[in-house]
Amino acid sequence: MATNQEEVQLLGVVGSPFVCRVQIALKLKGVEYKFLEENLANKSDLLLKYNPVHKKVPVFVHNEKPIAESLVIVEYIDQTWNNNPILPSDPYQRALARFWSKFIDDKVVGAASKSVFTVDEKEREKNVQETLEGLQFLENEIKEKKFFGGEEIGLADIAGSFVAFWIPIVQEIAGLQLFTSEKFPNLYKWSQEFINHPVVKEVLPPREPLFTFFKARYETLTASK
Repeated sequence: MATNQEEVQLLGVVGSPFVCRVQIALKLKGVEYKFLEENLANKSDLLLKYNPVHKKVPVFVHNEKPIAESLVIVEYIDQTWNNNPILPSDPYQRALARFWSKFIDDKVVGAASKSVFTVDEKEREKNVQETLEGLQFLENEIKEKKFFGGEEIGLADIAGSFVAFWIPIVQEIAGLQLFTSEKFPNLYKWSQEFINHPVVKEVLPPREPLFTFFKARYETLTASK
């Protein structure tokens, strides 16, 4: 375990679902780290140095070696600190966890964001449909399980934090019914288990400031129609 805080740094912004994934992984592992708050409107030299390709957060720095992309970082953390495994040891189960994590990023995160933050009605409708289809696949996958990997939080659950915590906020702002307990009972039950897990609960950003931030962004967007 890392004892020296300088060994482990996380460049991020509070409220980012991708940064939050890394924070959940670090908390699960009990790793101490230094959080460096970034201003994405005025990116630091450190961020540009450590992530010159995407210039985005999160960036995880371990012994001055930087790693970008949230799911890649989570896997690195899992392999570096062996306690409380995030990925299963069975190769097939591990492959499934990676598949569903990538599915969430490819088919749900972008579409759900565009369902809210898109002015064009046709485009919005297309993204709403895509989000609902993606959520239905996740509903069918989770079935009666507590978490995607079984009894403990794993990679797909951490990737799905966007579904559990961020979608309910943005759909409320836009007056959409994307993710509800009626449409997706199994997935909704999972989301409650997940956000109320002691580790996750401690790491999730406060809901109210996040709601205010997205509401202002949504109102600016709709005002420009």
